[in-house]
Amino acid sequence: MDELQKRFGRRIRDLRGVRGLSQEELAFQIGMHRTYLAGIERGIRNPCLKNIAAISEGLGVALHELFTFSNENSDQ
Repeated sequence: MDELQKRFGRRIRDLRGVRGLSQEELAFQIGMHRTYLAGIERGIRNPCLKNIAAISEGLGVALHELFTFSNENSDQ
């Protein structure tokens, strides 16, 4: 489970970066505290479905796109 959280967090960070949003901007936009979003991106927080949906909406992507991981090395 831990690895899934890390991969999910990296995916959010990557999508946010492509859109040129800071953590603070995205967090404000979706009504989430910046430190909570940072924890999700670092893989130390396990967000509920409501928060996953908010992130999806804030990034302008379909829910399934948050779980579309690139081929990464398994040690990352």
